[in-house]
This record gives sequence, C-alpha cells and structure tokens, in this order.
Amino acid sequence: MEPVLSNPQSDRVKKVRALHRRSSRQRAGLFLAEGPQAVRELLRFRPETAQTVYAVAGADAELIELAAGRGVPVREVTDAVMTAMCEAQHPQGIAAVARPVDVPLQDALAGDGYVVVLTNVRDPGNAGTVIRGADAAGARCVLVSDASVDIYNPKVVRSTVGSLWHLPVSLGGSVEEIFAACRSAGLRLLATDGIGTQLLPDTDLATPHAWVMGNEAWGLEPEVRDACDEVVRVPIYGHAESLNLAMAATVCMYASAAAAHPKSG
Repeated sequence: MEPVLSNPQSDRVKKVRALHRRSSRQRAGLFLAEGPQAVRELLRFRPETAQTVYAVAGADAELIELAAGRGVPVREVTDAVMTAMCEAQHPQGIAAVARPVDVPLQDALAGDGYVVVLTNVRDPGNAGTVIRGADAAGARCVLVSDASVDIYNPKVVRSTVGSLWHLPVSLGGSVEEIFAACRSAGLRLLATDGIGTQLLPDTDLATPHAWVMGNEAWGLEPEVRDACDEVVRVPIYGHAESLNLAMAATVCMYASAAAAHPKSG
C-alpha cells in the first residue's frame, strides 16, 4: 500500500491542482471531479475513464470499495492535501482524476429525442445545471459550441452533479457546424429568447427538435437567432422581469419531455 500523501507542495498534488486551468487540462488530457456524487457517478457509469481516486481517512467506504471493484487506484491523502487539490472551498473528502468523456458531434446526435445546444454559455454553474437538466429531462445529448465554457472546468463538473457521465456531450464545434449537423439529423432549431413571438405552450414539440441556448447576459446573437427555425419565449405570468438561462432551459426541456412522455406521472 502506498503511503498517505501528506505534502500539499508535492509534484503530484501540484499536477492535480493544475487541472483547475483549462490549458493544463488540455495538455494532460485529464480533469478533476470533486465530491462523492461526482466520483460515484464516474465509477458507476464511466469507470474506464477514471485514473485515480483521492480520499481522506474516513471517506465514504462504499465509494472506496466501488473504486477497488472497478480496478481504479485509490490514494489516501490528508485533509490539507485534499484542500490543496480541490477548487471547492470546503472539499468533501474525495475526488478523482479522470479522462474526458465527450464524443464526436455525429456520435452525440445518434439516437432519439430532443437535443440541447449551448452556443455561447460562459457561466460554469449555468452550463453544468443545463447538462444536469438535460439528463433529468431525457435529452438525446448536449452540444457545446467552441465559444462556451469548458465543461471540464471544476465548477461545471460539480454543477452537473454526476450527469456529465450520463448522456452524450459534444464539444468544440462552431455554431455553424452544430446547426448543419442538427439539420442533417432532421432537427428543427428552436431558439430560446425573451424577444420571441412564439410562446412555449404553442410550440410543436412532438417532432424532432433542438433547443438553442444563448449567453446569460445578452441572449442569442442576432445571426444565431436568425439561423433558427423558430424563436420561442417562455411566458412570464407573474411580475418577474425574466428567467435566468438555467431556469428557462429547464422549463423548455421539460416541455419537450412532456411532449415525448404525455402519460408519464
């Protein structure tokens, strides 16, 4: 058994810590998953991509056993080392280094169901929450443009709460490439924007479609919005000025889920 990793300044700890930076993640071909839920879903759904699990003494024994059963090395670390490795201010005692799980655009589009497109989403929490919502609402996949945040940012990974390992995610294509692929797959492009004249309850969601989400601050760029087939607005029935990106996306995705599963309770 390897000794407890106790030096926060060791090269190994520094290499893990460096995965907070996009350039380091791309160079190493690795990223960091923090917390028991993220590690659990990684080990349950994509254990072949897990490189090492790091855990403090007394960490979730079930997760340690699961890692061992999946053949993933586990290294015990001190609380100080865990804090040095993780981005979260209060780490939850376990983290894992893993390889990326994104898939090519065409592979992501294989299958059935609606699609979610993130064209210029910059906030890590929003991106992660949309991926989580897409998972919960049964989306086919999430397509993330090259202008959006890196989904392997630790904040994004934490915000997905494990959903990153549940459904196909494609990265790095331009909006033009993503739209062309969606059209080739027979999908209508539905822009979500507060200026839309088409209301969500009046939108046909029974036929194949892709929800197109824009930037948190300024919405969809005019040329992106104009390239879509319809511009859909979530109605506001109260006095709220608007919904934020993650909330609006979740409402739209569940509308699609309801159309696909009309008898689900």
